[in-house]
Amino acid sequence: MGGGESEFRLEDKVSDGRGRVQKKTNKADQAYDVLQSMITFQELPPGSMLSEAALMELAGFGRTPVREALQRLARERMVEIHPNRGVLVVGTSVEAQLKLLELRRTVEELAVRLATHRANAERKEAMVRLANRLDNLPDADLRAFDRTLKEIHELIATAADNDYLLVAMTPLQGLSRRFWFAHIQNPDEELATAASLHSAILHAICHGDEEEAAAASLRLNDYLVEFSYRTIRSR
Repeated sequence: MGGGESEFRLEDKVSDGRGRVQKKTNKADQAYDVLQSMITFQELPPGSMLSEAALMELAGFGRTPVREALQRLARERMVEIHPNRGVLVVGTSVEAQLKLLELRRTVEELAVRLATHRANAERKEAMVRLANRLDNLPDADLRAFDRTLKEIHELIATAADNDYLLVAMTPLQGLSRRFWFAHIQNPDEELATAASLHSAILHAICHGDEEEAAAASLRLNDYLVEFSYRTIRSR
């Protein structure tokens, strides 16, 4: 992660909302993606306190983009910024995850209902491509799955054609993804289950079946809630 700013990383790519992947040009967005990924996969462990300079070196970006990325991560409750002390990586908890999933349940159901009616042909084609990708992901390639989930969530929110919904969904999904990756015990099994649940949502939207899309989103939420409770039993 210590490469220079000109290095092209997988994290530099972003969906354009139509399923096409483009290179991000905003360095703050790139820095955000790198740091968020490092937090999600615990390269920056929960409870760790790091200086801004250390994060600049780890992310490979200068002060301004890293500072902007940290402000965004703080708003999303992944970090806390303590002046003159550093940046604290916030931990995860089952209690917080369950509260988050309560809200995600309603917001995501609304998003898929709207997307069913508002997604144009190009976006539906992109959803089919993403569903096919879910069916062909390498076993236990969690980072590839994380990137695919980000594209799916962004595409559904974009297809719903409501900017406020996109703003609401992004942190909810980012935090719930982080919890899932942090507590996964059987990667092959969990990835297959999560991939199937997301694929069902995409196919229902593409077929114009609002009720099935909503039901599929609720099944995904039920799975995430059940997964959260399983983390307690596995302690």
